Amino acid sequence: MKKSSPVSRSGRFASGPGADVAQFTESISFDWRLWRHDIVGSMSHAAMLQKIGVLTGAELKAISQGLEEIGQEIADGKFRWKAELEDVHMNIEAELTRRVPAGAKLHTGRSRNDQVALDVRLWLRDEIVELAGELRLLQRALVDLGAQNAEVVIPGYTHMQRAQPVYLAHHLLAYVEMLERDEQRLANCFERVNVCPLGSGAIAGSTLPLDREFVAKQLGFVDAKGKAIVTQNSMDAVSDRDFAVEFCAVGALIAVHLSRLAEDVILWVSSEFNFIKIADAYTTGSSLMPQKKNPDIAELTRGKTGRVFGNLMALLTLLKGLPMTYNRDLQEDKERLFDTADTVRASVRLMAAMLQNTTINAKACTTAASDPALLATDLADYLVRKGMAFRQAHHVVGAVVALAERVGKALNQLTLGELQAVDKTFGADALGVFDLKRALAQRNMTGAPGTKEVRRQLARWQASLK
Repeated sequence: MKKSSPVSRSGRFASGPGADVAQFTESISFDWRLWRHDIVGSMSHAAMLQKIGVLTGAELKAISQGLEEIGQEIADGKFRWKAELEDVHMNIEAELTRRVPAGAKLHTGRSRNDQVALDVRLWLRDEIVELAGELRLLQRALVDLGAQNAEVVIPGYTHMQRAQPVYLAHHLLAYVEMLERDEQRLANCFERVNVCPLGSGAIAGSTLPLDREFVAKQLGFVDAKGKAIVTQNSMDAVSDRDFAVEFCAVGALIAVHLSRLAEDVILWVSSEFNFIKIADAYTTGSSLMPQKKNPDIAELTRGKTGRVFGNLMALLTLLKGLPMTYNRDLQEDKERLFDTADTVRASVRLMAAMLQNTTINAKACTTAASDPALLATDLADYLVRKGMAFRQAHHVVGAVVALAERVGKALNQLTLGELQAVDKTFGADALGVFDLKRALAQRNMTGAPGTKEVRRQLARWQASLK
């Protein structure tokens, strides 16, 4: 077995790990993406070490310059990652120490345990901010599509059966509301991510006078008043991955909402519905059937929900039996966390782009929404206004529906005589219930799909999403 670098292997060991062990334990193949956050964290830690007298001003300058140079090389794709150094932290530190002798002092007062906890928190803060912005873009795409087709009415569905008429915009705004809750959950998650663990060491802090609050402020771990936010228990700080689980849980719920939206899109674009048309750039063809135009973006978004769920379950299972504090098992958290962020963000971006390139078939929507059976409940409400109890009115209208089916007529084609044969409460104005515009105009309580209310909600969201 070859001798390992003193940076990655302590003096406790006479030799380095076997090649198979090194391959099994390395994480640089995926945690390299933390490099920016590792460098920023190291710079702040170095500044703190200089503040407490561990580093001189010249040493701090040399370390900072060395880290900046390494960062530039990584950004330019010129840095050579070494699997034998295991992870991003040791790769950067080893290279820094090779270039700058004072780099050997950089690890003073810190462990890879609190270092990785810091890096992941820094990385996840950025991901949350980016994802929140992408959710806003998806909300805008939904609102814009609704506003551009504000007069279009479609059937609303329960149990996948036509239920009552709603404006298309009202249906789309339902997803805007879901995504708004997702953004709120992300904001809440951010608060628990935004806590600085550095200074916790491997388990028990340090005997050195580390200034944890200084580092926290340097790295932006502060509250609304600028007060430093640091972890309060060193053992919890290095083993806590609640924030990762929480993000994956939020990501799973976002994926649920995206999957539901995708399902509607898949139905609407089918020949049976024909409510929408997706631009060619966001569809694919068939290898066999030349007429096919498949909604693959929506289907893949729906399908990727499973892997996001799996990531959450993997993290929960990973953590459930771990004793205090850090255990190497925790290395398995990153791929699950990274994959959730990548998958959810890509799905949000592509769904937004697809909707921006979707047009509405207003004629097909209107034809479907003009089915008078969608207004059967309105006919029951008509009877309620005449003084009938709703349960009785529901029964009466059910009998009217049965009559219409028996005589082969649509509800709005029944005569007054036929209606009154079921119940004398029906008057000459009963058939006016089946005026679709009138029916929608009457639904104007907050949150209803009424004409004025939908316009108000569209305007509210347009103003909010500017």
